[in-house]
Amino acid sequence: MHTKTSKPRSAPKSAPQADIQTVSVITLGCSKNTTDSEILMGMIQAHGMNFTTAREADAVIINTCGFIDKAKEESIETIFEAIRQKEELAGEGKTQKLIVAGCLSQRYGDDLKQEMPQVDHFFGESDFENVVKSLTPNFKYSLLGERVITTSPHYSYLKISEGCDNPCSFCAIPLIRGGHRSRPAEKLVEEANFLVSKGVKEIVLIAQDLTDYGRDLTGKRGLADLLGNLSDVRGLEWLRLMYAFPSKFPRDILPVIAERENICKYLDMPLQHASTNVLKSMRRGITRKTTEGLLDEIRNAVPGIALRTTFIVGYPSETEADFEELCDFVREQRFDRVGAFEYSQEDDTYSYILGDPIPAEVKQERAARLMAIQREISLEKNEAKVGKRFKILIDQTFTDEQGNLEYQGRSESDAPEVDNEVFLKSTRPLQTGDMVLAEIYDAAEYDLFGEVV
Repeated sequence: MHTKTSKPRSAPKSAPQADIQTVSVITLGCSKNTTDSEILMGMIQAHGMNFTTAREADAVIINTCGFIDKAKEESIETIFEAIRQKEELAGEGKTQKLIVAGCLSQRYGDDLKQEMPQVDHFFGESDFENVVKSLTPNFKYSLLGERVITTSPHYSYLKISEGCDNPCSFCAIPLIRGGHRSRPAEKLVEEANFLVSKGVKEIVLIAQDLTDYGRDLTGKRGLADLLGNLSDVRGLEWLRLMYAFPSKFPRDILPVIAERENICKYLDMPLQHASTNVLKSMRRGITRKTTEGLLDEIRNAVPGIALRTTFIVGYPSETEADFEELCDFVREQRFDRVGAFEYSQEDDTYSYILGDPIPAEVKQERAARLMAIQREISLEKNEAKVGKRFKILIDQTFTDEQGNLEYQGRSESDAPEVDNEVFLKSTRPLQTGDMVLAEIYDAAEYDLFGEVV
């Protein structure tokens, strides 16, 4: 593991905690980790323990991310901060158990044990059973519990599969999470009904690869059928798709998205690059030409669909010409949402042998250039919405400087936490989770401003 950071002073490991009453769960990384933590918290709660702040808890669990360097650094710094807190509390006479779980622990557990002897336990990703066993001597398999929703109560993530079978050269996910494993459709429908019964109005489908869903269960991809079954859940207002894989995109989902009113006309499909040369080195199984053809198919089948994608800049074989080709591609395709990531060299991946020859400052400059192009596109697309009406899901209420109530929400074209926001005024009071119709009167690069009608 190549990430470096300063370590706190060494301290002896605390004795096993016999009676854990309160727990704090710190979740880092992506929405997949969020759902893992929520499942774990459900099991903890079912065993009679309660949740509190990290400083007040008898046990602290850190669910780490180990995907790229920045995520590793955040995870390591969080662990060291928890160690410092544990040492401080020990000086005050309180024994606190510290548990590290998740992707970083899964991948680098042996190294972490050597570097961080103050941590009581290290567990891999999704090792919920052993985490709970480390908290209580009275573990019972019958106490599975209900998933604890930690997002805003009106939206939630639903992970339909785990792992990935794709051979992307830069990605460590298969090393961390293993091969693709779909969850049975009946279990997913059951969980969706549970979420809606708890007040969830929007379900966001997530996976390392949505498009491979069902192949390991039936021998064929079954995302289209799953979408139909989930959209039938009574009370579900929005169903959103994140993390589709382009090279084997299932065209049969397009008519389902187009026909079902509660399936958002939205798709997140990380393309990673546009240069065929770079895509070949990335082992993405697709060319620029086939990518353009797929995007045309999607837009023709689902008119008005909002397309979100992400790109990697600074991949080892990316020349300046390759990057300029990516910029031209973004200008031509005019995506609704774009994210840019600087290449991170990952141990044991296919691209590791290529080294990391592009300087960090060049990566940063390329990411900034790409996002400057997208900012202009986003502003133009937002300005085109002025004077039009959209259905908005209220995420937050707040008071402005004059003491007036205002509201923050999202349109069908915006996923929670990562996309644009809509700021609303209303003559009637609204609550978080309300779905309203609003007319847009102003626009910024990543924000819309409207009034409820």
